[in-house]
Amino acid sequence: MRIGLLGTGPWAQMAHAPALAAHGELDFVGVWGRRPDAAKELAGQHGVRAYDDVDALLADVDAVAVALPPRVQAELAVRAARAGRHLLLDKPLAATVAEARAVAEAAREARVASVVFFTARFQTEIAAWIEEQAATEGWFTARAQWLGSVFTTGDSPFAASAWRREKGALWDVGPHALSVLLPVLGDALRVSAAAHGPGDTVHLVLDHTDGASSTLTLSLTAPPAAAGAGVELRGSAGVTELPESPEGPVPPLLRAADALLRSAATGRPHPCDAAFGLRVTEILAEAEETLTTQLP
Repeated sequence: MRIGLLGTGPWAQMAHAPALAAHGELDFVGVWGRRPDAAKELAGQHGVRAYDDVDALLADVDAVAVALPPRVQAELAVRAARAGRHLLLDKPLAATVAEARAVAEAAREARVASVVFFTARFQTEIAAWIEEQAATEGWFTARAQWLGSVFTTGDSPFAASAWRREKGALWDVGPHALSVLLPVLGDALRVSAAAHGPGDTVHLVLDHTDGASSTLTLSLTAPPAAAGAGVELRGSAGVTELPESPEGPVPPLLRAADALLRSAATGRPHPCDAAFGLRVTEILAEAEETLTTQLP
């Protein structure tokens, strides 16, 4: 599969480009970016072509990997799908429900494969834990904490991200928490409560289709010493916690690429496809609307 990369920022540099270059069944063709100089630099690091025109890249590939802000990703993903290109996307899928729906509909209508890279879903230990808990009945409640210090460490490569500053932890780390909770507890029936915490911190309460409830605490402004992610499930089977993963971003992204290849070859949707990305976006938008009624 010939694949191109859209995006040249920190995530493209540390995750996407190395993974595409290392994957044995992908032909990494080239890079397009909104900053031509950055595209040339990243392409040069991996010995591929830098494209000045995104349509020229689309004409040369079978698939695209996207490492761009949500609004830009959604627009270009629709464009790529309509050109018949398979999609390896990032979370969140889009910045609005309408944008996410456009991506999901374009992928479905064009019959292209799509995989959204929810990192935890492609980490070996965590994926196995999710599968085990999803097969266990009787969960009563869950508590998820996804606490980052992007805006408090002073040296995060993502601190200058305009979309993260605009959308906050809800849209950046919220998708990670939802990607773990939904396959275990079932879809979220409603966001029954939402409240602001310190900085960009938000607290959510969700009711799930399987009868359980969950609480989420999300932040990008946690003190560095308090940063970290955790999920605790409690139910008739007892108590279990999300395992830690020692993996960096490249190995799970390689597995996401494997998933895209399988989906493209078989025509079977992956559980983390654009339709799932749309559902996560709908929940985030509902939470955001609920938060607008609360004073920060």
